[in-house]
Amino acid sequence: MTADVSAYGHPYGHPPHVTAALMMRGIFQEARARLTAGAAAPVVPEGHPNAMPQLTEEPGAPGAPAAAAEPDLLRWATAGSVDDGKSTLVGRLLHDSKSVLADQLEAVSRASSGEGPDLALLTDGLRAEREQGITIDVAYRYFATPRRRFILADTPGHVQYTRNMVTGASTAALTVILVDARKGVVEQTRRHAAVAALLRVPHVVLAVNKMDLAGYEEAVFASIAAEFTRFATGLGVPGVTAIPISALAGDNVVEPSTRMDWYRGPTVLEHLENVPVAEEGGEGDPDAPARFPVQYVIRTGDVRRYAGQLASGALRVGDRVTVLPSGRSTTVTGIDVLGTETGAARAPQSAALRLADDLDVSRGDLVVPARALPTVSRDIDAAVCHLHERPLRPGDHVLLKHTTRTVRAVVRRIAGTGRLALNEIGQVQLRTAEPVAFDAYAASRRTGSFVLIDPGDGATLAAGMTGETAPELPDANG
Repeated sequence: MTADVSAYGHPYGHPPHVTAALMMRGIFQEARARLTAGAAAPVVPEGHPNAMPQLTEEPGAPGAPAAAAEPDLLRWATAGSVDDGKSTLVGRLLHDSKSVLADQLEAVSRASSGEGPDLALLTDGLRAEREQGITIDVAYRYFATPRRRFILADTPGHVQYTRNMVTGASTAALTVILVDARKGVVEQTRRHAAVAALLRVPHVVLAVNKMDLAGYEEAVFASIAAEFTRFATGLGVPGVTAIPISALAGDNVVEPSTRMDWYRGPTVLEHLENVPVAEEGGEGDPDAPARFPVQYVIRTGDVRRYAGQLASGALRVGDRVTVLPSGRSTTVTGIDVLGTETGAARAPQSAALRLADDLDVSRGDLVVPARALPTVSRDIDAAVCHLHERPLRPGDHVLLKHTTRTVRAVVRRIAGTGRLALNEIGQVQLRTAEPVAFDAYAASRRTGSFVLIDPGDGATLAAGMTGETAPELPDANG
């Protein structure tokens, strides 16, 4: 789910300066991609060893900017029970892939109590985390190898921080779920597998850790992998890649283990570098229908441009589109990317559209192909993960934020106990004051997700997935 689940200080949407900042962030990202691809560096003669590849046009779309030539990006998250070794795995991965600066390693070595550096401290940044030896907050790290760039979210393992795992995995294309080889699949392992299935994370990796403490026995690994795969498959996870590792010793993290010659599969890093990043219905899916949430209206004289970031698919000049929720149709007459007119734009590019007709289009509207419309309704049935200490109850009045649109809503029904407490996931029916255009979460994580906000103080209450069925989980607060 890609709806932002951070607290919103402005309950009715972003104020103008925040909107401008969001637009500039997208513009800078695209500028960096184009500069990396060599669009602004033609001074080096073609064929020179230092020459950079030039942008090419997409067939059938004159003037369309091509994808950047830099390595692609994988967003991934870790999950698992307490003390399964998530932070140690991440630290080992960063250390052995030469992604740790010398001063960082020196600082970690000083803070470590043992002889060598405690690699878990590379991600356990809060003082409370280091004192307790557990991960509390979601720790984000950015690193790269020659083959791929990575954004990783190291999420907490304790049951009361399930909401942090939800936020960390909501934008992930891959989740690594760790299991202690001595303990096997436990309740929290099943909980994290269920959350990954609910969030439709495309790729799930089972990392059976601490194999050194299990004698590197193949039978131990095979039993845990079989049990977890059966459970995850029953939840609808399309496939599981199981890898036996020892994060502390470095076995099968970056380099293949010499002590588990019975394992012939990839290491963790090798799998991360080679797994497909395009997800069905997502930013990288070329067959997904275009979804363009309008962020800002730019007026230049009599010309109006509608700025935003494509959530999925592609738009081209000449496309017949419909603006929702109004339902009025028009034609795309122009597309600007980075201030340059182009023939097409594709997700996740930021762009400004010009339309043939003078329609009433504003922030929160959704521009879509006329032949591929999403659902437009005031009634929303969704699986909801509650993120706030204050329980959610029927009759509560909330703000529903979906892409760039924020509308008032009321909670009509909550299945089961009739309320949702912190960390609980349940089935919720909502009624909005105005129509909302949305896809099923299974079809699009961007346009099938939303957050619920307290209209009084702007606090984020819950994260929702439209059209999903909430899994039955053990009591998150028990």
